[in-house]
Amino acid sequence: MALFNSKVCLCGLLILFGSVFVKSEADSDDEGITVETVEETEQYHSPSINSKNVYLSEHFDDEVAFKKKWIKSEAKKQGVDENIAKYDGKWEIQAPSRRILKEDLGLVLTTEAKHAAISALLDKPFEFKDKPLIVQYEVTMQEGQNCGGAYIKLLSRGTNTKADLRKFHDQTPYTIMFGPDKCGNDNKLHFIFRHQNPKNGTFEEKHSKKPSQRLEDIYKDKEPHLYTLIVRPDNTYSVLVDEKEVNAGSLLEDFSPPVNPPEEIDDPDDTKPQDWDEREKIVDPSATKPEDWDEEAPAQIVDPNAVKPDGWLDDAPEMIPDPEAKKPADWEEEMDGEWEAPLVDNPVCAAAPGCGPWSPPLLPNPHYKGVWRAPLIPNPNYRGKWAPRRIPNPHYFRDEHPFAMTPIHAVGFELWSMSPQLLFDNLIVSDDAEAVADWTRQTYALKRAKISSDSESVAERALRWAGEQPWLAAAAALVAFSILAAFCYLCCGPSAAPEPDVEYKKTDAMTEDDPHEGEGEGEGEGEGEAVAAPRGKADLEGPATPPATPPATPPATPPHSDHETDQPEKVDTEGAGDGHRKRKPRKE
Repeated sequence: MALFNSKVCLCGLLILFGSVFVKSEADSDDEGITVETVEETEQYHSPSINSKNVYLSEHFDDEVAFKKKWIKSEAKKQGVDENIAKYDGKWEIQAPSRRILKEDLGLVLTTEAKHAAISALLDKPFEFKDKPLIVQYEVTMQEGQNCGGAYIKLLSRGTNTKADLRKFHDQTPYTIMFGPDKCGNDNKLHFIFRHQNPKNGTFEEKHSKKPSQRLEDIYKDKEPHLYTLIVRPDNTYSVLVDEKEVNAGSLLEDFSPPVNPPEEIDDPDDTKPQDWDEREKIVDPSATKPEDWDEEAPAQIVDPNAVKPDGWLDDAPEMIPDPEAKKPADWEEEMDGEWEAPLVDNPVCAAAPGCGPWSPPLLPNPHYKGVWRAPLIPNPNYRGKWAPRRIPNPHYFRDEHPFAMTPIHAVGFELWSMSPQLLFDNLIVSDDAEAVADWTRQTYALKRAKISSDSESVAERALRWAGEQPWLAAAAALVAFSILAAFCYLCCGPSAAPEPDVEYKKTDAMTEDDPHEGEGEGEGEGEGEAVAAPRGKADLEGPATPPATPPATPPATPPHSDHETDQPEKVDTEGAGDGHRKRKPRKE
């Protein structure tokens, strides 16, 4: 009965909690309180931005406009075989394979293991003056990435026309290269800028230090990721992934090779003199081997005081063939050779000090000295480690403003990838952080909200709603808790004491022995067999505390007889069923 009440109580609790939770969500809808479960698929519109501070904004949602602006390369990659040099990778405007926002499209590199290049002119050139450069775009590796890049190149002045874009290839001058790149276990997030030597006009690539965080997941989770590069006029930079900074530093200090060369260098014409002695210590030429030095003495000798222990079994081998081993039935001596039983420890040796031929143990030789060697002494001719003399660097310069890079006139993707379906989206080049933030709110932020909404559980939504409406949530929780407590008390609280005159079932209460029981259930019981009292309700519901001093042996009750003169033993019925009693076997 108690188990049934517990089940009813548990079901009631679940129903009550579910009804309170559903009611709270319904109330939130009625009162205009939303849990951000709006369908972003119906909200998305192609982003728009103020073009005053934007040099390029591309959402790839308009295929007609895309074909007018973006130019596929007709060039060939230099330095590779002719049959694979052509940029024949396929670029298409497609919806993502996993639809997140309705009507949202992207630029997809559909092919694998092919060179591909595509580019577009900026709406106006970017000049590195007093405004920061902000480059941001999304990449979705829809099938992961095994080996290949997804970086963007910001092409330098000189790539000024669509005709120039048709010639875009791997050697086309760029000012900055930025974005993810992976092959095998080598994961990179490039930030490379080409710095011009102010002294001779040559260009050299400068590579930023590695990110401070591990970024393996961006290559395998198949989700959209946002890459942002900010380069500031004070020569600082920041790299962000999904709006979180993963790399930052200085153009002057955190690039390899450094922007500015050293003031002094080793003299390339200086050579080490032939008599230069770099040995710190030498063998003592005056040392001689002592006359009593014995190089022939062994390191160990036989212990002359050793005595063979009593009971040593010289003739007993340490290992013997296993007497219980038997040759396998399928053993063929012609193919398997002569069968031999495996060896086991000789049991005779277990009780003896040892078995087999005895030999005295070895001990260290006190006269052993080994091979004699002359000691080392400081070299009187030591002149230290030689190094070429330092001279002023003829190519030295000092550039305090590496931010002043070559102006940018175009952007392009020049890639090779072993994984197809790389999707690029929502590219923006600007000098206004607020404009870029507004662009992000209209694009990437919507995607992340939709992804989070799709993966968020009902409980997580309720918790988030509670965080947004703390007073309403607290009031609802208080009411629900009060009702829940009252319900628990009614269902599971202490019950009233039973009435003394309650009618029990036959097996629920103690009864006196039936004088005719020997004719029914008592038949067949052996003489002297103990007759147990019927079990009480407490016995059915669980074990009870045994009596303080139980009898060592229960009294035997002989079969009942009408001629029996002895009075039956009185039974204390108070707390019946509390003690451990044997149950009388039931005759089937």
